[in-house]
Amino acid sequence: MNTSEVELAIGGMTCASCSARIEKKLNRLEGVTASVNLATEKAKVAYPDGIEVGQLVATVEKLGYSAHEIVPPPPDAGPGDGADRPVSTDLTEADRLLQRLLVSAALALPVVVLAMVPSFQFEYWQWLSLTLAAPVVVWGGLPFHKAALTNARHGAATMDTLVSLGTLAAFGWSVWALFLGTAGEPGMRHGFEFTIARGDSSSALYLEVAAGVVTFILLGRYLEARSKRKAGAALRALLELGAKDVSVLGPDGTETRVPVGRLAVGDRFVVRPGETVATDGTVVEGASAVDVSMLTGESVPADVTVGDAVTGATVNAGGRLVVEATRVGADTQLARMARLVEDAQSGKAEVQRLADRVAAVFVPVVIALAVATLGFWLGNGVGAAAAFTAAVAVLIIACPCALGLATPTALLVGTGRGAQLGILIKGPEVLESTRRVDTIVLDKTGTVTTGRMTLQEVYAAEGAEEKELLRLAGALEHASEHPVARAVAAGAAQRLGLDAGALPVPTDFENVPGSGVRGTVDGHEVLAGRERLLAQAGVTGLAELTAARERAEAAGRTAVLVARDGVACGLLAVADTVKDTSADAVRRLRELGLRPVLLTGDNQAVAETVARDVGIAPEAVYAEVLPADKADVVRRLQGEGRVVAMVGDGVNDAAALATADLGLAMGTGTDAAIEAGDLTLVRGDLRVAADAIRLARRTLATIKGNLCWAFGYNVAALPLAAAGLLNPMIAGAAMAFSSVFVVTNSLRLRSFT
Repeated sequence: MNTSEVELAIGGMTCASCSARIEKKLNRLEGVTASVNLATEKAKVAYPDGIEVGQLVATVEKLGYSAHEIVPPPPDAGPGDGADRPVSTDLTEADRLLQRLLVSAALALPVVVLAMVPSFQFEYWQWLSLTLAAPVVVWGGLPFHKAALTNARHGAATMDTLVSLGTLAAFGWSVWALFLGTAGEPGMRHGFEFTIARGDSSSALYLEVAAGVVTFILLGRYLEARSKRKAGAALRALLELGAKDVSVLGPDGTETRVPVGRLAVGDRFVVRPGETVATDGTVVEGASAVDVSMLTGESVPADVTVGDAVTGATVNAGGRLVVEATRVGADTQLARMARLVEDAQSGKAEVQRLADRVAAVFVPVVIALAVATLGFWLGNGVGAAAAFTAAVAVLIIACPCALGLATPTALLVGTGRGAQLGILIKGPEVLESTRRVDTIVLDKTGTVTTGRMTLQEVYAAEGAEEKELLRLAGALEHASEHPVARAVAAGAAQRLGLDAGALPVPTDFENVPGSGVRGTVDGHEVLAGRERLLAQAGVTGLAELTAARERAEAAGRTAVLVARDGVACGLLAVADTVKDTSADAVRRLRELGLRPVLLTGDNQAVAETVARDVGIAPEAVYAEVLPADKADVVRRLQGEGRVVAMVGDGVNDAAALATADLGLAMGTGTDAAIEAGDLTLVRGDLRVAADAIRLARRTLATIKGNLCWAFGYNVAALPLAAAGLLNPMIAGAAMAFSSVFVVTNSLRLRSFT
C-alpha cells in the first residue's frame, strides 16, 4: 500500500489535551499515522491511498479545531518561498490576547483592590465590583468559554474546560450571593480571607477570583505566545536568508536581474561585494572572501577562488564573483538544512509521548477530583463557601499545558540554535543517544585531516637540481587525476612560482595503476611513483634515496620517487595534513567523557602519526581498514559493551554512520553520509562534533527539567488546593506561571555557545 505525507496547520489548540485528542482521532483512521506538535501547531500525517487530505482536515475540524494543508514551495522556488507556515499567525494571536489582557487587567484591578483592602470599601461597592468583573469574565474569558463549549459538544475536556468551569462557577456564586444572599448589604465583609477552619460564609463573594483568574491566564497565554514566537525565530531566520533575485549572466556577457526562482542549474550569475550568493554553485571567475556565519556559525570569512564551491545564502564580503549554479530550489544546502530542522521540530521523544498520554486523561481526572473535593468538605460540615472555594482552586490550579509544552518548546529552541551554529539535529530520539555515548570513532580522511594531499618535502639526489626535479615531476603528475599526483603537480607549480597549466606537457604518458606514472618531458624519460616501479624499470641510484624514503614513511607521508633517463634524481613526500582544530576537538571530546578512536584505511605508520598529533592513544587506532569493513569496527566496539558515536564524511562512511548508536555526518562530505547520520555538522571543523553533543545533552536536560516541573507542580499543587490551602486567584496565577516557566526555561537554550 502506497503512503503519502502531509503537514497540517492546526488552529485552536491550547494545551496538551488538545494535541493528544487530535493525534488520537487521526490515528484511528485506517492506515494513518499522525504526530501533533503543540508548540509548532502542526500535525505531520502519513496516510494511505484511499484517504484524501480533505478527510484528514475534516476529522480535525469535527473536533472543533481549524486545519489546513501546509503547501510546500515548488521545486524551483527558493527555500523560504511559498511555504504556508502557521507560525506567521502567532503575532496576530498575540495581539488579540494583548488586547483582551489590557482591557481585562484595567477592569480587574479595582475589583481585586476593593476585595483585598477593606478600607477602600464603600456602600454598595459589591455592585461596582460585579459591573467591572462581568465583562472580564464574559468577554475576556470568551476564548476559554468558546473552546470549552466546543469540546463539550464533542464529549471532551481540556484546560479551557477547567478555566471556564472555575471562573464561571466563581462568578455565578457571586451573582447568587449578591441577589439572593446578604452579600449585597452595605458593610458586608468580603469572603476573600478563607480557610476550611472558618466554616460557612454563604454570602462570600468571589468576583476578584473570577476576574483575577481570567486576567492571569490571559497574561500567561500572551507570554506563552510571545515565547513560542521567539522559540521558532531561528528557523524563520534560516528560511529568510536566501536571496530574492539574482543577476544572471547571458552568453553575450549581459546581466539580467531575475527572481531567484527562475535560476536553473548551469546558469552563471554575478555576486557583487555585499550581495548574497543566490544558490549553491562553483566559482568560475574572480576571487573573494565569503561570510558563511549565517549557515555554519563560523565567524571567519572563507577565501574562495576559481573552482571553489560556494553555498547559497552566504554573503560575498570581497570582490566580484561569477558563479555557475550547481543546485537550485529545494536541492540547495539551505533548503535541506531547513527541512532537517523542521523534521526534527515536528518529531516527538518517547518521554513526550508518555506526557501526551497523561495529558489525555488529566482533565477528566481533575474535574472528578474537584467534585470529590466539594463533596468531601460538604460532608465534613465546613460550609458551602469553603467547600466551593477548595473545589474551584482544584479546577484552576491544574495545568496540562505545561506537560504538552515541555518537550516541543525545548526541541524547537535547541534545534533552532543548532541550525545557527551549523549543527542539525535530525530528531528528538537523537538526544537520548548523545547522553549514553561513551566512545566516538573518528574517520581520519576529511574528518581529522583536511582530506587534501599536499607536497610536504622535496629531496634532490646528489647531482640533481631541486627546481629541475620539481619541473619534471610536476609536469608528469599534472597529467594524472590521482590525489597524490594532483598534490605533486600543485606543490611543484607553487614552489616554482608557476600556474599548474604552465608546466611542460608530457608525451607518451602512461599511468601504471597502483605504482605510478611514466612519460617523456622535454625529451627526458621520466618515472614517478613507488620504489618498485623504478626498480622494475632498472633505475639506478635508488639506494641513495632509501634513507629519505624511510624518514618520510616514518612521518606518515607518501614517498614519490622520481627518475630521469634511468637515474634516480630525487624524492617528493606528500601527506594529508591534520586540521588545525582537530587536537583541540579531541581534547573537548575527552572532557565530555568520550573515548576517541581513529579509523582509517591508511597504513599503521600514517595512522599512528595522525593519532599522536591529535592526542589519540595508539591502542585506539584502527588502520588499514577497508571501506566495507568500517561498520564491522563499529559493531566490534558495540560488542565490547560500548555505546558508539561515529564521525565521517564520505560515501564509504555511510554504513558505519548508520550502524553507530549516534552518527555525526560532516556537512562538507557526501549526501550519503549526511543522510545516514543522526547529527549533521555543516562546518568541516571537528570541534563542532563536541559542540553538537553538548547542545544535544543540554537540550535533553532542559526537556527533563521541564517535565519534572510540569509533573512536580501538579503533584504538589493539587493536594494543596484540595485541602483548601490555596486561594483560587493565586491558583490561577500559579497555573499561568507554570506554562510560562516551561517556555522561558526552554528559551535559555538560545544563549548556548
